[in-house]
Amino acid sequence: MSKDDVYIGAIDQGTSSSRFIIYDKSAKPIGIHHVEFTQFYPQAGWVEHDPMEILESVRVCITKAVDKATADGFNVDKGLKAIGITNQRETTLVWSKSTGAPLHNAIVWMDARTTSVCRRLEKELSGGRTHFVESCGLPISTYFSAMKLLWLMENVDAVKEAIKKKDALFGTIDTWLIWNLTGGVKGGLHVTDVSNASRTMLMNLKTLNWDESTLKTLEIPPEVLPKIISNSEVIGNVTTGWPIAGIPIAGCLGDQHAAMLGQACGKGEAKSTYGTGAFILLNTGEEVVQSKHGLLSTIAFKLGPNALPNYALEGSVAIAGAAVQWIRDSLSLISNANEIEDMALGVESNGGVYFVPAFNGLFAPWWRDDARGVLVGITRYTSKGHIARAVLESMCFQVKDVIDSMRKDSEFSDSKTDEFLLRVDGGATVNNLMLQTQADLLATPVIRPADIETTALGAAYAAGLAVEVWKEDYIFDSKDKLKNANIFRPLMNEEMRKKKSDSWLKAVNKSFDLADLSL
Repeated sequence: MSKDDVYIGAIDQGTSSSRFIIYDKSAKPIGIHHVEFTQFYPQAGWVEHDPMEILESVRVCITKAVDKATADGFNVDKGLKAIGITNQRETTLVWSKSTGAPLHNAIVWMDARTTSVCRRLEKELSGGRTHFVESCGLPISTYFSAMKLLWLMENVDAVKEAIKKKDALFGTIDTWLIWNLTGGVKGGLHVTDVSNASRTMLMNLKTLNWDESTLKTLEIPPEVLPKIISNSEVIGNVTTGWPIAGIPIAGCLGDQHAAMLGQACGKGEAKSTYGTGAFILLNTGEEVVQSKHGLLSTIAFKLGPNALPNYALEGSVAIAGAAVQWIRDSLSLISNANEIEDMALGVESNGGVYFVPAFNGLFAPWWRDDARGVLVGITRYTSKGHIARAVLESMCFQVKDVIDSMRKDSEFSDSKTDEFLLRVDGGATVNNLMLQTQADLLATPVIRPADIETTALGAAYAAGLAVEVWKEDYIFDSKDKLKNANIFRPLMNEEMRKKKSDSWLKAVNKSFDLADLSL
């Protein structure tokens, strides 16, 4: 017997894994499956994914999550109304329109191979590193999709040939998934949403269309680009051959924008997602705010074809949870990511040790691709507990750097409470020590919702809004969502906060200009 008859699904395609979550009408998850996939590191600083493996991981996740919910008595086959998609942003691929085959592995957002492309453009273009900021809100950086597309166009013969024959399609992972889910070579839809498009460097933030001047400057043929749509609208139906065939795809957002929606961030409210990296976004309402302190201007979300967009300031941190993976997989200091909290609690402080995880450079607010990781302040007293604590603190210091820049760029306050609250989500936020440290360093309360997987929830909200399962008032009802949340309040005194922050800045400066160290 069915427990309900209205469900919304969400594909959450991240940097290291894919998930499918099914929600009931009260936005409670009733079925979930998770699959990790392979990360490839062909050279130092290069990171790739196999697009076909990503597709298969999504297929498995959908099948298993539906099976689980059905086994628990939920009539998903009858009640699933729509699905939403959220994805790792900036990760870039080009495939053949006629065969559907990828022409190269996907180049992942944190990949730094495009450094030479960036340096060349900075020298050639009149505006240097900030040449495109006025149109797209982004500096020239290895981070963004346009630079990865240029690298593919210049270095991969199959891509050059396909573009010449007008057989090439470019997309970020959302585009790749939607094209395959809606038919692939048999009429698949070639689209992207405004949030993912805003991370390519190619979309004009004000018109929300591909910027003709930028395309001309970079010599990118417009026919390879997908159509830009809103975050919440019926895009098309899942094709035969896939599980849940016939179900509408009705929402699509980049992962950080989805988390903003899942956290109900209205104007003046900010969230930080701690995953492989850390991503802090502040909703600036219907106004594009240009940062003077190293942040990015971007779309927050556009909830419908005719809706006005909300914009955001963003600070992106390349390495957050990935640093924990590093001490687990490369240093073997821990065997499970959850062990780092107990190890760090084994010491009273970091013992004067500071860790800057600039493995592939530093993103906001520094934008130094010549930075490399440093561990400073080591003495004979230093133990693995001090290193574990320094790794956890590195996430919090990097987020603090971004929040400090946001304070300088925009007068923000929490419009629904008396004090500013940083909303947090993502897998690393199960770590209480990390969140207490974050609150201490920010001198700001940090709030963790009862459900920390707000990225998938945001994609579900967007899809449910498009098919009228939910209304915006329900989605943005923060009061109800904060009811069962955990709040971490600052305990550190101002003198200690300043000392630690000054020490961190010394360590950051030591990480600069290290990219050319010889082996």
